[in-house]
Amino acid sequence: MTLPADLASAEQELVPALASALAADGAGRWTVELRFEGLRLAPVALRLQTALTEGGRSCRLLFADAGATALAQRDAPTLADRCHSLVDWQRRPPAGATDDLLLLVAPGPPDYDAVEAIAAAHAGALVLLNGRLEDAGVGIGSVARDRRRGFLAVWRSAYALQPLVGAALAHGHPGPWRLYRLDPDGYRPLTTFEERPTAEDVDGALLGPQEGVRQGLRGLERLVNDLGR
Repeated sequence: MTLPADLASAEQELVPALASALAADGAGRWTVELRFEGLRLAPVALRLQTALTEGGRSCRLLFADAGATALAQRDAPTLADRCHSLVDWQRRPPAGATDDLLLLVAPGPPDYDAVEAIAAAHAGALVLLNGRLEDAGVGIGSVARDRRRGFLAVWRSAYALQPLVGAALAHGHPGPWRLYRLDPDGYRPLTTFEERPTAEDVDGALLGPQEGVRQGLRGLERLVNDLGR
């Protein structure tokens, strides 16, 4: 499969991938990632909401703050009553929305508690669009471990497209994760992974087995030298 050439192509992949994920688990917790620098997410979220609605799903957008919610309501007045803030939804979810699909737009670490509470109380599916709930400030220790093993572990990828240095990583449910290498004539498929690859997996694939071993030996040599000082 070729790498999407632009945002429109990525969205054409995203919609059926998310539909496939929701068909597999209609009350699941799913993630959608479009990790482009400077991407305006509200228009993407509104288009995705429209596509899901046309596909027969009742979908609501939840934004991280009141300002983003108001902008979305202004830009899409016909969808204004289906755009909410996390805080307002947590305080008083609309009547009859218990099974609606909730599309959470770019929640960050400060929104962790609100997202966790909403997920615990909501019977329908939740989709994180470019969410970053993990807080670097609690990256080590028992709190971070509990979060990774608990709430953060329940989220599964429906779609992902992430530029890397000299490469790109892509995934669409139910397929594998695809790694592309940037060559002089463009991106070329390099390999696939059944699970999301770690940074070490990506580096090893890009470097190749021999260079990967050399890099590992150099790293081990530096470690031994540091320990001997």
